[in-house]
Amino acid sequence: MSEKFETGQVLEGKVTGIQPYGAFVALDDQVQGLVHISEVTHGYVKDINEHLSEGDEVKVKILNIDEEKNKYSLSIRATQEAPKKQQRRPRKTQSAPQGQEGQPAGFNTLKDKLEEWIEQSEDRSSTYRNN
Repeated sequence: MSEKFETGQVLEGKVTGIQPYGAFVALDDQVQGLVHISEVTHGYVKDINEHLSEGDEVKVKILNIDEEKNKYSLSIRATQEAPKKQQRRPRKTQSAPQGQEGQPAGFNTLKDKLEEWIEQSEDRSSTYRNN
């Protein structure tokens, strides 16, 4: 295991291989690490080949070193500035469509509607009784 690399270090490397799950990057002649697909760039990466190719020179940060397994976890994303979140513009509010008697159409509380239904029912009942 090479003692010259440590967690948190940022250095240049060369992409030596690409797999669907990530890219292998050589840090020197003896040491190679893996940049997992989630560490390629900010945001979702569907196809790593759209971002990296074999032979690319990339700046990587060492996230973790597993001494026993001789594995280096690397990140390209950690060397990049996070994109600024776009502020969303407030949606334009539309006026509610008007129903009967100028009331907004749509949802009303059951209590309000119940009183209205009772009045309508009483009006209909009195109309039928008078006929």
